[in-house]
Amino acid sequence: MSLYIIPFLGALTGWLTNKITILFALRSLSRRQQQLADQTGEFVATKLFSFDEVRQQLADPEKIKSMIPVVEVHMDTFLREKLPEAMPVFKMFIGDSTIQQVKTVLVAELDNMFPEIIDQYLRQTEKELDVRAIVSRKISALSVDQLKKLITVSLRRELRLAEMGGAAIGFFIGLLQLWIALHHNN
Repeated sequence: MSLYIIPFLGALTGWLTNKITILFALRSLSRRQQQLADQTGEFVATKLFSFDEVRQQLADPEKIKSMIPVVEVHMDTFLREKLPEAMPVFKMFIGDSTIQQVKTVLVAELDNMFPEIIDQYLRQTEKELDVRAIVSRKISALSVDQLKKLITVSLRRELRLAEMGGAAIGFFIGLLQLWIALHHNN
C-alpha cells in the first residue's frame, strides 16, 4: 500500500468524524427537545421580544392617524344608520351638519384616547401573555423530525462547512504524517 494514500485517509477520517458528530448531535434532540424549547423560549422572551417596543410602534402618532379614516367610516355608518335604527327619534332631531359635528368631535377625542387605550391594553396583555411559555410550547409541539429538518435546512451551509473542515484538517494531518513517514525512512 502506498504511503501517498495517508492524506486521503486522513481527509476521509476527518470528514466522517465530523459527520458522525453532527448526526449524534441531531439525534440527541429527542432527549433534549424540552430543554431546547425552554431555553429558546427564555431567550425570545428576554432578548428578542419587548412589549415596550410593541407599545412604541402601536402608539406612534402616524399609525394612529392612519386608523382615523377607518374610524370615521365606521362612525359615519353608526351615526347615519345604526343609531337611527336603534333610536328612530334621533333621526328627527339631527341632520347632516349635526352628524358631521358629532363625528368631528368624537374622532378628535378618539385620536387623543387611542394612545392611552393601546398602552392600557398592552400593559394588561403583558401581564397575561407569557411569551416564554408560548415559544417553549410551540417548539415542544414540533416533532423531532420537524426540528431536525428545521436545523439542517437552516444550518445546511454551516454543517457542510464543518464536514469539509474536518476533511481538510484530516488531509493536512495526513500530509504531516506522510512527510514524517517519508523523512523517517530516509
